[in-house]
Amino acid sequence: MSDECKGKNSWPELVGVEGKVAEATIQSENPLVNAIIVPEGSFVTADFRCDRVRVWVDKDGIVYQVPIIG
Repeated sequence: MSDECKGKNSWPELVGVEGKVAEATIQSENPLVNAIIVPEGSFVTADFRCDRVRVWVDKDGIVYQVPIIG
């Protein structure tokens, strides 16, 4: 699905980084998306959107999953 989206669509290098830093990095590398920090265990919608990147963080605010467009 992410093939239809423009710009960078995956940030594996941000796993292990503080969530706020990851959020800022994603939005600077692809200004077409809105990075959203999501705490581990949160419920989210299943819809796909080219303008959204969920940044999943653990209880310490550290990214634990590769942020991707969706």
